[in-house]
Amino acid sequence: MKPPRSVLFGLIAVLAAVTAGCAPGAGGAAAGDKVTLLLNWYPYGEHAPFYYGKQQGVFAKYGIDLTIQPGQGSGRTVQATAAGQADFGWADTPALLSAVDQGMHVVSTGVYLQTTPASVQFFGDKGIRTPADLKGRTVASTAGDALSRTFPIWLKANGLSPDDVQLQNTDAAGKIAAVISGRTDALLGNATDQGPTVQEKAGRPVTAMRFADHGLNFFSDGLITATGNLTAKKDLVSRMAEATSQAWQQAAKDPDAAVAAMRGASAQLPSAAVLAQQFAATLTLLHTAATKDLPPGVDDESDWRATISVLATAGLIKVARAPSAYWDGGRP
Repeated sequence: MKPPRSVLFGLIAVLAAVTAGCAPGAGGAAAGDKVTLLLNWYPYGEHAPFYYGKQQGVFAKYGIDLTIQPGQGSGRTVQATAAGQADFGWADTPALLSAVDQGMHVVSTGVYLQTTPASVQFFGDKGIRTPADLKGRTVASTAGDALSRTFPIWLKANGLSPDDVQLQNTDAAGKIAAVISGRTDALLGNATDQGPTVQEKAGRPVTAMRFADHGLNFFSDGLITATGNLTAKKDLVSRMAEATSQAWQQAAKDPDAAVAAMRGASAQLPSAAVLAQQFAATLTLLHTAATKDLPPGVDDESDWRATISVLATAGLIKVARAPSAYWDGGRP
């Protein structure tokens, strides 16, 4: 395992702040580097640390004037970040690996959701308690995404075959509608996203059966940047990584305030109750056994290798490269 990068990043940030004429913790520099962060989707509970970190001056402390922009899916966020249309992105690791597989020059500076939120979600009264209870059921999914591609591997790990479950293809909004209307028994989604929304709209308890709780884990969302920034903007990449980790640590200590900081972030913003549920679920995903004592966003190389193996088996990538091909922390 590589030593925690947060120590190195903290030293770099201190030097950078002093150079800018501002001591860290004094409220931030008068003018920081203008930085754009492109999210993976419209703002929802998972994104609370970025809004809270900006509100509380965490990013300013590291000389960063942060602008947060909504995204339209991790795939598009990865593409835009690789093309330099955003300084940093917040995106799903499967989308990152797929982009590298296609020749895009983009890299992770740290995965934060190290336990996948991938799950099968359903109303609690559906009589589904274990993966075996999915046999003969209909599940809404989106063809080609990481969830649908890894679902067969998860089924196999639980003694089922893909033929035991009928998948109904639809888009993200269609999955929610399919479950609420009863056209499907369940949906494939992230435990940090759809479940609380479905529960609020339908007024019925929703259960999320997480892949990671039943034999299959892989990395999910994290901070990414164009590979060229590792040299052209080395100091900024270090400061952004450390500031993001600090923002997550502080948000975890005061979830209510973190969620409140999202107020007005988007016209599509979920209700405060849904945001709170989404963020609470997110906080359970920040570590694996190998990183439980490390700050958010500090990854373990063995976890990267496990993720790469899962996604190669799922056919999401054709070539399984070394972690250093996808992750800055894996570089010497």
